[in-house]
Amino acid sequence: METYSLLQQYWWLIISVLAAALVFLLLVQGGQSLLAAASAAHKDLITRSLGKKWELTFTTLVTFGGAFFASFPLFYSTSFGGAYWLWMLILFSFVVQAVSYEYRTKSGNVYGTRFYDTLLLVNGVAGPLLLGVAVAGMFFGAEFTVTHRNLLDPANPVISTWGPLHGLEAIACWKNLLFGAMILMLARSLGILYLICDNSGETDFVDWLRRQLTWNAALFVVLFLATAAVLLSSPGVQVADDGVAAWQPHLYFDNLLSRWWAALLLAGGVALVLWGIGKTVIDNAFARGIWYAGAGTVIVVLALFCLIGYGGTSYYPSTIDVQSSLTLANSSSSEFTLSVMSVVSLLVPFVVAYIAYCWRALDRK
Repeated sequence: METYSLLQQYWWLIISVLAAALVFLLLVQGGQSLLAAASAAHKDLITRSLGKKWELTFTTLVTFGGAFFASFPLFYSTSFGGAYWLWMLILFSFVVQAVSYEYRTKSGNVYGTRFYDTLLLVNGVAGPLLLGVAVAGMFFGAEFTVTHRNLLDPANPVISTWGPLHGLEAIACWKNLLFGAMILMLARSLGILYLICDNSGETDFVDWLRRQLTWNAALFVVLFLATAAVLLSSPGVQVADDGVAAWQPHLYFDNLLSRWWAALLLAGGVALVLWGIGKTVIDNAFARGIWYAGAGTVIVVLALFCLIGYGGTSYYPSTIDVQSSLTLANSSSSEFTLSVMSVVSLLVPFVVAYIAYCWRALDRK
């Protein structure tokens, strides 16, 4: 059992890394959300820069879902399968993004670039916002029940059951919306930082981006502080050694205090994000803030996922049946499956190296 537990923790770490990479790459969506206020010339510069990177975000999203399916299939069937209207909206926004970059400037385009710019704007706003709402359920809980014996019922072999809205009710929760709005403003700030770095020679464009960064970053900081206050004061579900789950007040705050390494990661990541943004706002000659803020974003997401995944804490609480809450222990694949996949996971550094190579190769073109 000790080996099994280590494998579950190892795969949660991989899931956390993929989630961190996905949040960082949402800079593409954040940059697209600027299209609403950009001039025609600036729109071309935005789409030129982001058009080189959009596939990395989409690929990471698919990989994140695939890794969850393989390592924690009960979460996959509960969230992706149960809250499917919410996830369908997310996937739709990414589909129209792909179509837009393919046809925006293609000869014979009968709709015009404005139509496809509108679709990119939809993805730029809806993508980060709805992803934030979906991920917020991992902290604040969702309305589902898990009944394993349903597998033996040929008339209804569905383990996880949701209400009639199938995930849309999450959008009506103010805590989820706050979390989603924070992710959206983070994506916008990261997108601006990336565009500044990628277009350092375009003086007029960069000046406009720096003005945009000032108020976007300020709003992000306000939303982040509000989200952090709500999160650390919210209850969480803790599962005892006998398998009984129960709500505990300010559980995430208690986890933060007891896991000093997670607290250090969180503080260090926040400092890097603020440094990357602040230095870019203050110093007009500084154009590489994306790398500081991006690294900080990755570290913060890792710290947050460690707070909800380890130590018997439920990473997906059920708000209507606490015993249905998902943990690493009750939602993972078999020990054999995790062992086999762990061998495959040794290829992850090569995948990261390939992404880095593609990133630089696309910038050179």
